[in-house]
Amino acid sequence: MSLRVKIIPCRTDNFSYMCIDSESNAFVVDPSEFVPVDEFIKTNNLNLKYILNTHHHFDHVGGNIELKEKYGAKIVGNKNDKDRIPGIDICLTEGEFFEFNEYRAEIIDIPGHTIGHIAFYIQSENIVFTGDTLFSLGCGRIFEGTPEMMYQSLNKLKNLPENTRVYCGHEYTLNNALFLESVIKDRDLSEKIESLKELYEKKQPSIPTTIKAEKKLNFFLKSNEENFKNHLKMNEANDLEVFTYLRHLKDTF
Repeated sequence: MSLRVKIIPCRTDNFSYMCIDSESNAFVVDPSEFVPVDEFIKTNNLNLKYILNTHHHFDHVGGNIELKEKYGAKIVGNKNDKDRIPGIDICLTEGEFFEFNEYRAEIIDIPGHTIGHIAFYIQSENIVFTGDTLFSLGCGRIFEGTPEMMYQSLNKLKNLPENTRVYCGHEYTLNNALFLESVIKDRDLSEKIESLKELYEKKQPSIPTTIKAEKKLNFFLKSNEENFKNHLKMNEANDLEVFTYLRHLKDTF
């Protein structure tokens, strides 16, 4: 049976993800806060084994300590962030694996938003948890790293198989789409915006997206495409310069 991924809305626009096996054992990714995650565990009679953190920001680790104390779950994160992730037990680095029964999540370093940001990639399930690095139709702000770090991190994710489902940290998709439309008018993007508005009216999440969908519409993954550079009148710019320009535009949108 496949690993089930359930979305738990937290705070104003955060997503935490509960991953459940066939015997109701579970791990949670980026528990923003205790109460909604705890309610989900109780309602579904789950056995919480692990807490996975993509990075140290409070809106991704806010529920760590209370969940650990109540359920005895072990906290998993980046070794380089061991002093910033509350309650961390298992420290991993790029190329290592988090193992959960028959499932293996590869650790991928994706710095930029923070220096210690990682993704969890479960190849057998075609799933990646990208935190605040790759969003649906966007990417995270660069708080601790550099534009080059973020660009390289996005390229790592972009090179995953196209059928990989992307579970990111926030419901930013409509705002991201409106920003993209302000940069370049695109028919597919306009259709996406209309579908997103319908989802939001129904209070339904736009997540997961896929690597294929992001490569098609997410401009932050198009910095190396000549046609995209033509639209921006940046034909002479290198790929990193194009990405940096686009990220600056989004920061002031």
